[in-house]
Amino acid sequence: PGSRCEGGGPASEALRPLAFRNRPFAGYGSALHITLPEPVTGGDTVVVEVAYRAGAGPGVCWLTPEQTAGKQKPYMYTQGQAVLNRSFFPCFDTPAVKSTYSAVIKVPDGFTAVMSAINWEKQKDNTFLFKMPRPIPSYLVALVVGDIVSAEVGPRSRVWAEPCLIEAAKKEYDGVIEEFLATGEKLFGPYVWERYDVLFMPPSFPFGGMENPCITFVTPCLLAGDRSLADVIIHEISHSWFGNLVTNAHWGEFWLNEGFTMYAQRRITTELYGAAYTCLEAATGRALLRQHMDNTGEDHPLNKLRVIIEPGVDPEDTYNETPYEKGYCFVSYLAHLVGDQSKFDAFLQAYVNQFKFQSITADDALAFYLEYFPELKKKGVDTIPGFEFDRWLNTPGWPPYLPDLSPGEELMKPAEKLAELWASPVHNMEAIKAMDISAWKTFQLVYFLDKVLEKSPLPDGNIEKMSSLYPKISRAQNAELRLRWCQILLKNNHDAEFDKVKDFLHSQGKQKYTLPIYRAMVNGSETAQALAVETFSATAPQLHVHVQNYVKKILALKTEEN
Repeated sequence: PGSRCEGGGPASEALRPLAFRNRPFAGYGSALHITLPEPVTGGDTVVVEVAYRAGAGPGVCWLTPEQTAGKQKPYMYTQGQAVLNRSFFPCFDTPAVKSTYSAVIKVPDGFTAVMSAINWEKQKDNTFLFKMPRPIPSYLVALVVGDIVSAEVGPRSRVWAEPCLIEAAKKEYDGVIEEFLATGEKLFGPYVWERYDVLFMPPSFPFGGMENPCITFVTPCLLAGDRSLADVIIHEISHSWFGNLVTNAHWGEFWLNEGFTMYAQRRITTELYGAAYTCLEAATGRALLRQHMDNTGEDHPLNKLRVIIEPGVDPEDTYNETPYEKGYCFVSYLAHLVGDQSKFDAFLQAYVNQFKFQSITADDALAFYLEYFPELKKKGVDTIPGFEFDRWLNTPGWPPYLPDLSPGEELMKPAEKLAELWASPVHNMEAIKAMDISAWKTFQLVYFLDKVLEKSPLPDGNIEKMSSLYPKISRAQNAELRLRWCQILLKNNHDAEFDKVKDFLHSQGKQKYTLPIYRAMVNGSETAQALAVETFSATAPQLHVHVQNYVKKILALKTEEN
């Protein structure tokens, strides 16, 4: 490293070499200690230049052509959250620190670079210049280099994808994104990141989405062909206010990012699609939280909103449903205390405006809430027995308050009734056919299939009948429906359609879809177990290395049991 300190004479412009040491820090990175030539005080500007080489770390993902959709050229992307960007560039890798950035990226012929930046231009010699003039935490700096092209889909949005996917991406999102953005602005205030682009990643991308500012990275699984999963990006759009603009100061309070974002997402969907749809989607989320807490035990320390992350523990290892769904319940409780939706919406705008471009703690957020509503502060709402703010933050377990999801019952009840009819030993095909599911949206179908899965195995022959009666499920391109149909086929050992399981695993590598199917296969019949081994050996090269390792563990556990 070299440095100069601003404020001296002309000589101060020259860079001087500095003493530095690399010291152990944790299993996920080392610390760079730099000795400055003279003491500095607050307000001084210090320029430090670090020459470094990167590329082998976990934050930088190198894909072979086999792992892309086009299968022709390699691809590279970075994934910073939570603490992986330290392997991409030297940084204060904590969400407590925000900074602007610029980058010059030179790529080989036939490749394009894209970053999470507001300003960018292509210069000669395949060189791209990026500038992010708004301060962001290190985990939101993102880079992609690949054979990618773009198409405009709105006044401030474009989609990016490999050439073989760009038409599908344009068709799915043309004219869709602006409505989501405009609704978010109406509720939470101005969208400050100027553009909102969506980059469809290669099929091996293991996540659903990553909310990098200006450009969300998403799984190509969203390309269902009928826009039935288009609204999944509302969650990532909501991060534009909650997470990217107002950020948790440390990963132990991740609910400030995710709980507020879940609430914001559900406010947007309520405005666009109504309360019944939103409550049905929230019921699906609550079921995931129930499943998680049943698996870990309610009193597991990770089931708190304020998690103590010990030094040396990778924050990624604390990831679970709690900050999302229990966090959503806490924000819903704060809205419930106010008792007036428009007043709480106004509070959210004020909250964003108060803390924009800052990193905050739960104490900061809750103190602002009580200041904003002095009548609630006077009533002592933070210490109501059983619902104390301290209990919400520091006691593990099921949320003390659950928002009312009864408006969703008009969609849930028919789905539950239909699942019961299919599970009944007395088969009433007339009653089944009388229930028309042609107008059911994705979440109602998902809710129905989850109930069928719970009741599986069904009476003999019913899966075959269901498959032929509902081609919109059994032949769906929608990944949420395909996942559940595969799980149902495996639970009912309907091997006549096991090809659909194989096809789905060959078509994508998203962790949320891939792992449950392998778990279902290893817990299924001998045919299903053999299919798991055969499919993994064929698809392993196209999977992300983390997903490969998880699948190996699932297969190895089964081998050990046998």
